[in-house]
Amino acid sequence: MGYDINNIKMIISDVDGVWTDGSIYIGIKNSEFKKFNVNDGAGVALLRQSGIKLALISGRESSATALRAAELKIEDVYNGTLNKIPPYEELKSKYNLTDSEVAYLGDDLIDIPVMQKVGVPIATQNASAACKNAAVHVTQSSGGQGAFREAVEWILSEQGRLEEVIQSLRNKVLGP
Repeated sequence: MGYDINNIKMIISDVDGVWTDGSIYIGIKNSEFKKFNVNDGAGVALLRQSGIKLALISGRESSATALRAAELKIEDVYNGTLNKIPPYEELKSKYNLTDSEVAYLGDDLIDIPVMQKVGVPIATQNASAACKNAAVHVTQSSGGQGAFREAVEWILSEQGRLEEVIQSLRNKVLGP
């Protein structure tokens, strides 16, 4: 399967099993808890600095996901969407993108239909075998262990832009 990573203008990611380890903690009065890895937030900062857009499509409706996305100022979030093709098509239309300009990061069977359409499908280490088979790259990290950031760094590195983006982010944060 051939792909051109230099075309990537947007990364779309699943959440549970990618940004988290897939665990969901339910407390009193149906309060929900998920553990997110701070490294993935740093991946969002790198992505934002690079100019590549980001969207999340989660199969599960989750207030914890909505809160984390809001904290990271991720505007395009689809929560509780088992069929991920309609939001995928909506995002392509909204940003005037082609399939080859999108990377997708997933871990399970409901991610595969989108993975089969995008230019660069990526699976996490903990992904199902079928999901890994649909990917052109599998992260070394599992979901909830910085897999999203690893995927961002891999894309930017393959584009030959990682060091430039890191330096640009440092300058923005620390000053020249």
